[in-house]
Amino acid sequence: MTRIERIAKEVAALSPDELQDFRAWFQEFDARRWDADLERDVAAGALDALADNALDDHRAGRTKPL
Repeated sequence: MTRIERIAKEVAALSPDELQDFRAWFQEFDARRWDADLERDVAAGALDALADNALDDHRAGRTKPL
């Protein structure tokens, strides 16, 4: 049995209240990880080309107000 399979088995055995608590914990955990990944990508310049393209499109009139 893989580690993921063991975790899945444990999650499946949670009571409804435990599952609710786990779900809330995991959402917060996942959001923190996503934020850290995004911050790392921004610091490394990985999103610079996307930002430049968006600004170029805006300056060229290829955008519209929301």
